[in-house]
Amino acid sequence: MEYYKSIKTPALRRIYRVIIAVQRFICYICAIALPLIITYQVILRYILKAPLMGIEELLTFFIIWLYMMGGSVASEKRSHIECGILTLYIKKEKTMKIFKLFKALFSFIICAWLTRWAFWFFQYSFKLWKTSDILRIPMFLGESSMFIGLIFMLFFATVEMIDYIRDLIIFLQEGKRL
Repeated sequence: MEYYKSIKTPALRRIYRVIIAVQRFICYICAIALPLIITYQVILRYILKAPLMGIEELLTFFIIWLYMMGGSVASEKRSHIECGILTLYIKKEKTMKIFKLFKALFSFIICAWLTRWAFWFFQYSFKLWKTSDILRIPMFLGESSMFIGLIFMLFFATVEMIDYIRDLIIFLQEGKRL
């Protein structure tokens, strides 16, 4: 929640807090469930010599949710992997602020496009209502993680872009032209 203070609108602050709470809850549940399920599988398979069918299938649901929420947390903390080689060559503060704004704008556009695609997939998955092969778990439960995770990422990309716009405007208003 390090960028929470930069949000001025009460409604956006509330949305931010709700998204953070949902993110954390899902990540904690998945991070606890995954090793417990794997431990259960190891005990059944290697100690009790009893096979348990479908455990890998169940793990997939937790893994995809953890992956998408992890991406969302990285978006919130602005700690996604990036290739920052250009930043080594940018010396002027104004140029760096413009570069960050374009980077955030590009991220926003890509995330919006992916969110649109994920929404289509979300609708398709809900309409088709496929189930997993062994446990008959609705695939929608796992596939919906892409749409929800990308919605969260889009929100944080928007907040980041607004921050960089605000930084550039303040910089230009202060008259610091390099």
